[in-house]
Amino acid sequence: MQIWRSLDDVPADLGRTAVVIGNFDGVHLGHRRVLARARDLADRDGLTLVAVTFDPHPMAVLRPEHAPSTLTSIEVRAELLGDAGADAVLAVPFDLDVAGWEPEEFVLRVLVDTLEAAAVVVGANFRFGRKAAGDVATLALLGQRHDFTAEGIPLDGGPMVWSSTYVRTCLATGDVAGAAEALGRPYAVRGIVVRGDQRGRELGYPTANVPTDGLTAAPADGVYAGWLRRLDTGETFPAAISVGTNPTFDGVRERRVESYVLDRTDLELYGVEVEVSFVDRLRGMVAFESVEKLIVQMDADVDRARVLLSS
Repeated sequence: MQIWRSLDDVPADLGRTAVVIGNFDGVHLGHRRVLARARDLADRDGLTLVAVTFDPHPMAVLRPEHAPSTLTSIEVRAELLGDAGADAVLAVPFDLDVAGWEPEEFVLRVLVDTLEAAAVVVGANFRFGRKAAGDVATLALLGQRHDFTAEGIPLDGGPMVWSSTYVRTCLATGDVAGAAEALGRPYAVRGIVVRGDQRGRELGYPTANVPTDGLTAAPADGVYAGWLRRLDTGETFPAAISVGTNPTFDGVRERRVESYVLDRTDLELYGVEVEVSFVDRLRGMVAFESVEKLIVQMDADVDRARVLLSS
């Protein structure tokens, strides 16, 4: 997947394009509906489909104290956008200068001069330009003036409104199944496996430990059933996953995602980049009175994870 990180990076000979615009954080089912419509237009008219997103999230610049944690890095977002039909991704560097562009300036700089847009598809609630002054109607009017079509697509599936905010709300309560329903796939985090306290190994449950990044969303503290995938080989393993700080033991302060690959004690994953996806929540995080009681619960967690993942 080609990622252009500035307007200047876009090839001058790209030709005419179909364009989707949005933050696309998580690339949920609503985003995929927008991509599907744009893909149809691109295939019909022989256009290159470009997904335009922003880095960082505009809220991180305009109201950093209210900026949401991200569901996907730009790299993962581009991968997901490619899976949904995009040919390339333009990640517009968002700063106060870009935030000050009037709607028509945004259209001229990005859609007309850079991408030579012939068709633009956005979510029905799309807003753009200085103080979010532009909407789908504005975009359509500017399209008539600058030779492109524009349309807005509802981001809902019946009673559910698909949104990144909804996904974050699900994750904050540990409802990874609800997040997966909106995403169309299990929610996942990525990271490099680091050496932990090795308590899991001492207890008979060695884990692959991935520190959580405060800028990236992770499910609420608890224990989950899910999958661990090595990104170098593509191998995927069923796992029982702990998210939190291990309250039974003192000294652990940072939140971690710790994955025990079911029935495997031979894997060496230090330094390997992995993706951990969450299928269902088994329980909340608990501080146990003794290591013995913790082991009993871990045995039960692994048994439940095995049943869930086998089905």
